[in-house]
Amino acid sequence: MTTTPIKAGVDRILSSCLGSDAGRFHPVIAVRTPAASKDWDGTVIAVDAAGQYVQCQTKGERGSSPDVPPTFINDRLWGTGHIVEYFDAVGQSAGKGRYVSLGAGHYTTGVAKMTVSYGEDPKQYPVVMAGGAFFYTASFSTGSSTAKLIAAMSTPYVHAYNATGKEIYNQKKDPRFTDASE
Repeated sequence: MTTTPIKAGVDRILSSCLGSDAGRFHPVIAVRTPAASKDWDGTVIAVDAAGQYVQCQTKGERGSSPDVPPTFINDRLWGTGHIVEYFDAVGQSAGKGRYVSLGAGHYTTGVAKMTVSYGEDPKQYPVVMAGGAFFYTASFSTGSSTAKLIAAMSTPYVHAYNATGKEIYNQKKDPRFTDASE
């Protein structure tokens, strides 16, 4: 679950991901994942003056966007008023017997702490938070498990807490991700 900061090359990553639009954005999160997949080994999340976020997956010092266009307006998925909004949650093989997943999004000012749990395991892990954006990643040993078991183990669930430590958001209970109605 450990990330390491990307200390050099962030501007090159944003330029290769965004082209001429890169200069409008400043990075808020730039980290490497705990394992490298074929296509990525980290993420850079940046924001512009209008509050639009962009997520660039990295492989070395090259960046690519998992979405087109690569910018994400704060209410692009469900409208305003949500505590947590998601950019992407993806997973990929990280070599024989390994799987790496990552996800990112942004949160409102009332969020003081965020965590992520995986599958049915109740243990929560911290996420990287900065500049209104969050990022999480994990590397799993797959062993000889079936693909269905791997997917269940690695399904991420985001949790958000206010300054008093009260949970104010739990993705497992979010009607957008369950069959329950709002």
